[in-house]
Amino acid sequence: METTKLSSKGQVIIPKALRNIHHWEPGLELMVIDTGDGLLLKPKAPFAPSDLADVAGMFKGKVSPRTDAEIKAALAADVRGKWRDSD
Repeated sequence: METTKLSSKGQVIIPKALRNIHHWEPGLELMVIDTGDGLLLKPKAPFAPSDLADVAGMFKGKVSPRTDAEIKAALAADVRGKWRDSD
């Protein structure tokens, strides 16, 4: 078990061995979570969490939706092409 000290400025040094194990590089933002029994440090997510309802339909494609029959035909053509090229 590693130990560290709290500085007069409230800073804590995370031992290098632990930073290496977790691949924590300088500049990494950490969330500090009070567990009641102590503090938990977790890397901050690069993006805020979102719900599917918030992002569904964001990317309006320039391609029109395909029918099941069109998808089936395209897959069959792809398989035939790969089968012929396997010689």
